[in-house]
Amino acid sequence: MSKRIHNPIVSVIVPTYNRAIELQRCLESLVSQTMQDFEVVVCDDGSTDNTSEVIKDYASVLDITYDYAENFGGPARPRNRGIRLARAAYIAFLDSDDWWAPEKLERSVCSLKAGADVVYHDLWNVVGSDQKQFKRRIASGEPVSPMFESLLCSANSIPNSSIVVRVSSLQRIGEICEETELIAVEDFDMLLRLSKVTEKFVKIPECLGYYWNGGANISGASSEQIRRTEAVYRRHMGHLDESNRKRAEALLAYRIGRIAQLHGDWNVAVPNLLSAIRGHLDVSYKMKALWLLSVHRLLAAM
Repeated sequence: MSKRIHNPIVSVIVPTYNRAIELQRCLESLVSQTMQDFEVVVCDDGSTDNTSEVIKDYASVLDITYDYAENFGGPARPRNRGIRLARAAYIAFLDSDDWWAPEKLERSVCSLKAGADVVYHDLWNVVGSDQKQFKRRIASGEPVSPMFESLLCSANSIPNSSIVVRVSSLQRIGEICEETELIAVEDFDMLLRLSKVTEKFVKIPECLGYYWNGGANISGASSEQIRRTEAVYRRHMGHLDESNRKRAEALLAYRIGRIAQLHGDWNVAVPNLLSAIRGHLDVSYKMKALWLLSVHRLLAAM
C-alpha cells in the first residue's frame, strides 16, 4: 500500500538523472526524518537506469510522486515540474546525490513557522562513498541585509540542498530560470531573485545535510562553469549602485580565478585573482586570493 499524507507541511523536490544508487541514499535520509508530515516529488530528467524501480521500493514508507519527462540537461526544469506538483506551503530542495540529517525538516519548519521565508544551513562535504568522518563543510554565510548585496558582493553562498522556502515567496519571483546559460547556477539566480522580494533569510547554525562531491557534478567543467557564473552576474549587477557594482566585479574575478585554480588552469586563475586583489574585494577574500597566488609561485618554483 502506498503512503499518503493528506495535508503535507513540506514538499521535498528531488530532481534526478541516472542516479539510481545515489537516489536510494537520498530517500533513506527522508525515511529517517524526525518530522514525517511531508511529501516527496522525484522529477526524473529522462533517466535510462532503474530509477523508476527505486521509487517503487519507497512507495510504502514515503508519500512519493514520480514524475518523468524527456531529458532537459539540468535541474531547473525538473525542479519547476516539482514545484507545480507540490501540495505543501513550504518547498525543500534536495538534489538526488545529496542527503539530510534526520532533524533537517523539523528544524527548518520551526524557523519557517517563526517567520522566515528562506531557511538554509551548511552541508558536510563528502568526497568518498565509504567516508565515515566529516570535518569539512560546504559553508554558507550568516544572512546580512540587504541580502541581494550580500549574495552578489560578499560571496554569501547558500547550498541548494539546504534550502527550504515558502511557496508564496517562490510565486512572487516566478519559475526557476530554465535558460541553458544558467544551468548549474540557476539556484544562485533563484536566491538573488528571492532576495529582491524578501529579507527574511534565516541560517540554522547546525550542519544538517551532506553534499556529494565525489565526482560527476554538473558544475565540474571549468570553462563552462566560468561562463555560467559570468552569465548570472551579468543578469543582476545592473541592479547595484556603482560602489557595490565594483565589489561584485571584484568578487566575480575572484570566483573565476578560484574555479580555474581548482581545475589547474593557472593561466586563467592568475590574472583573475590579480584583478580581484586590485579591485574592491572584501578583505577576507583578498587574503584568500593572495594565498592562492603564493601557492602558485611555490608550485612554479619547484
